[in-house]
Amino acid sequence: MHIGLGLPIADPVVLLDWARRADAGPFSTLGLLDRLVYDNPEPLVALSVLAGATSRIDVQTEVLLAPLRDTALLAKQVATLDRMSGGRLVLGLGVGGRADDHLAAGVDLRTRGRRMDEQLARLRDLWSGEPFGGDCGPIGPAPVRRGGPPILIGGFRPAALERVARWGDGFLSAAPAQWCAGLFDSVRRCWHEHGRPGEPRIVAQVNAALGPQSVVDEARAATGAYYAFTDQAEYMVSGMRTTPDEIRAAIRQFADLGADEVMLYCYGTDPDQVDRLADLIG
Repeated sequence: MHIGLGLPIADPVVLLDWARRADAGPFSTLGLLDRLVYDNPEPLVALSVLAGATSRIDVQTEVLLAPLRDTALLAKQVATLDRMSGGRLVLGLGVGGRADDHLAAGVDLRTRGRRMDEQLARLRDLWSGEPFGGDCGPIGPAPVRRGGPPILIGGFRPAALERVARWGDGFLSAAPAQWCAGLFDSVRRCWHEHGRPGEPRIVAQVNAALGPQSVVDEARAATGAYYAFTDQAEYMVSGMRTTPDEIRAAIRQFADLGADEVMLYCYGTDPDQVDRLADLIG
């Protein structure tokens, strides 16, 4: 079981400290969420900085909202980060659901699923060296792996689970463990129905805060603010794990469900949490 860290978004400046500590510790991955109309760092830019400040740890979008972005430019940005990080990028992708994000990006919320399907096919082609079109050549640089970095698909609806089998390398779930058994089984079933070899990579998220009460209170407030647009804010806050025993138990739950990695997602900005969590899992 690999353990990664989902990075807080409230203060981009502290992320370098988080990244360097995590790179020196037992963690597998640094994850960063994506929104457009929100006070968060743009993930590809931020993860590029963090990749340059680290040498070992993977960097992962959780999840990048692909329909908000131009496909050709996204292909180039991703390939550049993948190449310059030595293949340490894992690309988590999702469609998003916020109307304001899509309004600001100038794209139609209603067609986001179809747009992402088209993007996934085009991205794989571009990363394999195919020309953009009849009057356009290939878009470089070439990523480390032909066909691009590993892709995790996030989401809960059947269409998202189907995308894992059609285009992805694995599944990224932000759902609590009690919801995940069925989701994981559905992903694996779709994977085999599409004739994919092996097994999809399964990555789970656990909201966590570890430290004095001020750290926990900050994390709960930030989580509530982030999910305020949904009817799940109180549920997400109440599900945060805030003690060593709670965090270990959540990791064990996902291990029992066959997850390959658990991302401990932190909304509090105190970088000492990296060391506390490292001690907990080390």
